[in-house]
Amino acid sequence: MRKVKTSDELRPEYKREDLGVGVRGKYFESYRSGTNLVLLSPDVAKVFLTEEAVNEALRSLISLAEKSTGRTSRSTGSPKKRASR
Repeated sequence: MRKVKTSDELRPEYKREDLGVGVRGKYFESYRSGTNLVLLSPDVAKVFLTEEAVNEALRSLISLAEKSTGRTSRSTGSPKKRASR
């Protein structure tokens, strides 16, 4: 059995042909399915400069909404059925 000679060093120069064919968006769908990425409108992005600021504001809004609707942690969140008129 032959031993494969491995080298951890970079070549001094690479040719485009050595890199293979690039595919635009190759992993886009798998990335998208694993994230919850949201694009902010420019006017909102001016107010919330960081990810932490957005999350803090949304958590405050969630807390306020839960307090005002009287939901508890045991609530399933499903709406009650309304009687037909």
